[in-house]
Amino acid sequence: MDQTIDEAKEAAVQVLSNNLRGPHDRLPRTAGWGYPQPYTRDLMISALGILISGRDQLVDGLRRTLLALAENQTELGHVPSLAHDPDDRGASDTTPLFLFSLALYRRACGEADFLEAAAQKALTWMRYQSPDDLIMVGQLPTTDWRDEQWVVGYGLYVNTIVYAYLRLFGHHASADRLRDLMIRLDIRRDRPNRHVHEGLVVAHKPYFAMSAWKVSNNERFDLLGNCLAVLAGIASASRSAAIIRWIEAECDALHDRGDLAVHSPPCLFPFVQPGEPDWRPRRRMSIFG
Repeated sequence: MDQTIDEAKEAAVQVLSNNLRGPHDRLPRTAGWGYPQPYTRDLMISALGILISGRDQLVDGLRRTLLALAENQTELGHVPSLAHDPDDRGASDTTPLFLFSLALYRRACGEADFLEAAAQKALTWMRYQSPDDLIMVGQLPTTDWRDEQWVVGYGLYVNTIVYAYLRLFGHHASADRLRDLMIRLDIRRDRPNRHVHEGLVVAHKPYFAMSAWKVSNNERFDLLGNCLAVLAGIASASRSAAIIRWIEAECDALHDRGDLAVHSPPCLFPFVQPGEPDWRPRRRMSIFG
């Protein structure tokens, strides 16, 4: 297992090094063989690997990306989807990912006040993303990294990032409130109740729902969102262990049925099939086009 981890780490470093400089303002590119653009969400998530790699060139590339994002931040604090393009806006996860990665960079590099003005603007922007002014942020469909998947209202993935940066910035009271909201069992089901806030705990399942919004709840399993909930400490130790066991069991079942060709969990399951409420006509274009 240790050898496998070392090999995976070296492969990841090679990819990050390959993508260090792209054609847009010499910022890192998102993918060596795909996207040459510096997509914010991809580069910010990469910060986790960059900062533990010990490679000065990679850390410098992250710093240049953070500076570009701050320079192209909107007047109100929103961070663009492309680090070099201030007009590419509208993503729900770019601003929280910027705050998350900025906080990690500050800690790793000992620059406590790096991009402080941009950080405060971004924190202000995020406070206004809570529809009921109770910390948990909402989003419009197709505004996070799953372009084809409609996540409506309070999404798990985005709110795990919000929770993480709140902890990193020392806003512990707000983080506690957000966690309390997220770990509630959503008992509203098919009828709204204005006295009960949406929760993300799924009845009779160990994992967190993908999203909740009034009567438009989605209990599909979101792999990234649940993994971040485990890593950030939103899930308790016992729930984290139960989530991992559930993933392993479900993947074994998918593999046995011939629905999973590899031994890696899919990012979203059960799979979205034609005719289901989550299926959108655009999916056929992206899959078969």
